[in-house]
Amino acid sequence: MENVKAIVLRAAGINCDLETQFALELTGAQADRIHINRIIEDKTILDGYQILVIPGGFSYGDDVAAGKILANQIRHHIYDGIRKFIDDGKLVLGICNGFQVLVKAGILPFADSSGQAVTVTYNDSNKFEDRWVYLAPETDRCVFIEQGRRIYLPIAHGEGKVVTRDKQTLEKLGMEGFVAFKYVDENGNVGDYPVNPNGSFESIAGLTDTTGRVLGLMPHPERHIRHTQHPRWTRLKTPPPATCEDRQDTRHKTQDQDADGMTIFANAVKYIKANL
Repeated sequence: MENVKAIVLRAAGINCDLETQFALELTGAQADRIHINRIIEDKTILDGYQILVIPGGFSYGDDVAAGKILANQIRHHIYDGIRKFIDDGKLVLGICNGFQVLVKAGILPFADSSGQAVTVTYNDSNKFEDRWVYLAPETDRCVFIEQGRRIYLPIAHGEGKVVTRDKQTLEKLGMEGFVAFKYVDENGNVGDYPVNPNGSFESIAGLTDTTGRVLGLMPHPERHIRHTQHPRWTRLKTPPPATCEDRQDTRHKTQDQDADGMTIFANAVKYIKANL
């Protein structure tokens, strides 16, 4: 497939949709920002796309709980359409609030007949955490992930703690490859706060599903799509950013394509082109 098309879902309170759209467009995909009400009105809209992204923000003001209202809209109006979307081999990505939505809608990490077995709740610090963190990949199943690559992304959330209903569920997440990313330090080691910024069980930063074609993560890949967005880029062993005169230099294009956040979007588009 040459022309990859992505939906960036919109709803009241979502505020990272433009950045997410831009990141997808940098990969060569066509990305359209579409309000969830339009999809509820016409569920066939999903048929024309191969990637669905629920971006970050504070959907519906995070009333009741973070992402809960948007999750209920999905659960009661378009859940079957999203399940078909996934079953057709397409991709779903949830970022920060989008991750909370996917979990609370029952799309991540797996279907459970006894009810929601995983949720995302308030940070142990009882405050909004806004900084950069290291992530280590924990599964070889998820198509969004570059195996073996530790990445550095910003977080911005007050409710990012991944918890499970019981110990058995937590063990299942780890043993069966549902954990996509863990919070680690710069050496790849898990640790307590601030390495784990929210107290997530087993340092879980992101989850995937049984297919590996759904990913949800709390950090924001769309905020690290240029190498100059790295908070220490001037001290890294990279050439300086492109000027107006040399911005077409392939050296700088290569650097940006290799930015940690870009790997998530680029791998998604690459997968669609190769498989659909």
